Amino acid sequence: MNRKLLIQNGCVLTLDKTVGNFKQADILIEGNKIVAIGPQIAASDCEVIDASDMIVMPGLVDTHRHTWESLVRNVGADWSLTTYLQNIYFGNIGSLLRPQDGYVGNLLGALEALDAGVTTILDWSMTISPEHADELIRGLQDAGCRAVFAHGIPGDADYWSRESEKRHSEDSRRIKTQYFSSDDQLLTMGLAIRGPEFSSWEAAVDDIRLARELDAICSIHLGFGNWGSVDRSIEKLHAAGLLGPDINIVHANTLSYGEFKLMADTGTSISVTPEIEMMMGHGYPATGFFVENGGRPALGVDVVTSTGGDMFAQMKFALQAERSRINENILSRKEMPLELHLSSRDILEFATIDGARALGLDHKIGTLTPGKEADLIMLRTTDLNMFPVNDPIGTVVQCAHTGNVDSVFVAGKAVKRNGKMLHVDLAHLRKQANESRDYIFSRYGVPKGCWPLSESLV
Repeated sequence: MNRKLLIQNGCVLTLDKTVGNFKQADILIEGNKIVAIGPQIAASDCEVIDASDMIVMPGLVDTHRHTWESLVRNVGADWSLTTYLQNIYFGNIGSLLRPQDGYVGNLLGALEALDAGVTTILDWSMTISPEHADELIRGLQDAGCRAVFAHGIPGDADYWSRESEKRHSEDSRRIKTQYFSSDDQLLTMGLAIRGPEFSSWEAAVDDIRLARELDAICSIHLGFGNWGSVDRSIEKLHAAGLLGPDINIVHANTLSYGEFKLMADTGTSISVTPEIEMMMGHGYPATGFFVENGGRPALGVDVVTSTGGDMFAQMKFALQAERSRINENILSRKEMPLELHLSSRDILEFATIDGARALGLDHKIGTLTPGKEADLIMLRTTDLNMFPVNDPIGTVVQCAHTGNVDSVFVAGKAVKRNGKMLHVDLAHLRKQANESRDYIFSRYGVPKGCWPLSESLV
């Protein structure tokens, strides 16, 4: 018999235009599915959760995160993109991971996401061996999050160059059969490929075809830094008939206006990671350019080497960067902005339903809709930064932070309640993470600016 849960008297933001939002309503959940939403639902034999003084909303969706990098959190607070690539990829820190380090990194990174109200992530993995892949997947499974495991390749120069003819690992076929034969589970499969700016054109085409053979979302870093401004990769992919809803382009900062329209017209998604892009030198966030051409971007954190795993921050960065771009254009004409570009609702949708759509999961999650799975979060409105609530969507986007996340449910199962993560041995996890970090730095060296290992364990 399915367990029933009744969440009562919350300010419910369904983000489903046909259902609407409610100043006060209930949500009935049976098993992993939402059954009903509305005021004063009558139901028996339910566990009742009082959501008074809470905003109840869909869980946040992060469409681009290198999850294992939680092990080397904040080492790159002052790193540019090129410094990051040299330190993490191209045969450096990323190549030193043991399978058990991949497990701990993904477990820690996924729990960090859940604690912050992020119920779904795309884990853009760097996979050194089949054993590493198994442990990375196990880390996501043990965390209890919803995730797309985007199977990647080693971070060495033999793979990551424009001349590389190497193809994506054939182990992806084994992974699909062993772990992802069913779509009726929390984890689904993606392929994290290099694409035409980090491999030969022929290799990129073959990798995309492999992703389609495996029915996997295909995620590609493309159109950023000096690479994207000259290659016109999107035009080439479109001419080859390779764009579509199963293609996710990460960053897309320096693409042409016409390329944004090609992506929007074909349903190709983009993942904007605004804080990292503005910090590291990828280029200006593409949020508004995609919207102006009919697209709906998704959002991501990208790398916790350089920022926190926090989607509230990404929503603010994306919104203010885009508003600033438009405002500067108006000011340059000696005029004053009268209306701000994009709305808070737009940004909240980018971080929920549009993210779900980019990952091929919008039929399951992204809105609070009867029939969808119950991925939802509850934010306290009794916290000093939250009350009084006058515009609940504005409150979430402009005022809320991770400390306001009271409860998190994934497929109807509580993973956080009353501000505390459930069933997590933090002391043991901290010990595991420190041991993995120490192993990596003992081989690579302690990055500049970081404490020596003996001090960092105090």
